[in-house]
Amino acid sequence: MNLQKHEDLVNKNLEYVWHPFTQMGVYSKHDPIIIEKGKGSYLYDTKGNKYLDGYASLWVNVHGHNDKKLNKAIHKQLDNIAHSTLLGSSNIPSIELAEQLVRITPESLKKVFYSDTGSAAVEIAIKMAYQYWKNLDPVKYAKKNKFITLHNGYHGDTIGSVSVGGIDAFHKIFNDLIFENIQVDCPSFYHSDYESEEEMVESILTHIDTILQERADEIVGFVMEPLIQGATGLFVHPAGFLKGVEKLCRKHNILLIVDEVAVGFGRTGQMFACYHEDVKPDIMCLGKTITGGYLPLAATLTSQKIYDAFLSNSHAEKTFFHGHTYTGNQIVCAVALENIRLFEKRKLLKQIQQTSAILSKKLRKLSTHPNVGDVRGRGLMYAVELVESKETGEPLNIPTVERIIHECKKRGLMIRNLENIITFVPILSMSKKEVKKMADIFTEVLLEELGQYEF
Repeated sequence: MNLQKHEDLVNKNLEYVWHPFTQMGVYSKHDPIIIEKGKGSYLYDTKGNKYLDGYASLWVNVHGHNDKKLNKAIHKQLDNIAHSTLLGSSNIPSIELAEQLVRITPESLKKVFYSDTGSAAVEIAIKMAYQYWKNLDPVKYAKKNKFITLHNGYHGDTIGSVSVGGIDAFHKIFNDLIFENIQVDCPSFYHSDYESEEEMVESILTHIDTILQERADEIVGFVMEPLIQGATGLFVHPAGFLKGVEKLCRKHNILLIVDEVAVGFGRTGQMFACYHEDVKPDIMCLGKTITGGYLPLAATLTSQKIYDAFLSNSHAEKTFFHGHTYTGNQIVCAVALENIRLFEKRKLLKQIQQTSAILSKKLRKLSTHPNVGDVRGRGLMYAVELVESKETGEPLNIPTVERIIHECKKRGLMIRNLENIITFVPILSMSKKEVKKMADIFTEVLLEELGQYEF
């Protein structure tokens, strides 16, 4: 593409497009990267530059860009039909995908409700959970209208999902619109004052137990991102915390709702984060990688008991009145089916475990650097938290962090920061060589920007 064409696109981009999570006043002052195509682990912009996709195009890409098998699955489905509604009829790909999702998720999950985004999947889970209790007994469970959540949780941007989130920077402006939740501490050891992870886990679980003893009659369920809280900084939970929450939910008869939109489909090294601690949720939310990063699709999976609570012999009685125009769309379901087949055919989980070990080793070597406060992660989901000094733990100033990100892009690596936290959430099929390259570019830039250091 010639430079004039690039300039025309830049001007039209600024004139017409409002970008998500972006202060456009700042964005407009920089020459934007405009992606033209992708192949494998790389993105190519309109200037001909090549970038290693170190954030998997926002944590979604699985098998690489322009995968022939996924492309073929879409083309094959198009030869039959692009879309017909699930309202009053069904379709083949949505049925086959639901069967496969039930097969690969925890055994407690038996039913699949489709939507189009992770936020919608959570919104649906919240509404289902709330209505579940009302369907059982609207008098007995009249007071159940609150959810327990974790501080620094992120579950999307619709009003319900914002209500169970915990990020003031994103959500404070909407306080008058959202419903109240009950927040408990995020189990992030680095950001705590505890002497050990074991002490922290015991303390937070005890606090949750106390809340449930006193207020279980008000609480619909516990909403959490299992194992890793994503968009707020990749806070990794210590071993045993997830299982501990599950046990408390069972003890006090409240629903366990896990948001695996970011951590599901191999991201943490297991197919789903719940498998790390053999947790069987009542509701699971999926999205992002469900189609291999190709098309928008999400799903909310529920247990049989929840589904059964919505059954009646009258259309208007106990019905779940929720849906989207493109719910269960044939094209997205077809590519999601192929994604699951390729996961297994290519033995991708085994590869992720191998590349994760490489990424972990390379990033953890940076832990002794004076400006690295913490390195944390699981699978192919890692964070490097940058600080002014280890002694104070004060976050590194954002202009310096953004300069590091910009310099990485100049050297062919696309990664993203969450304030002072650099995230590494690469394409899941990325090769060992490419993972090493990603870590090496970042290390090189870090040392140039923050000072040389002997590890």
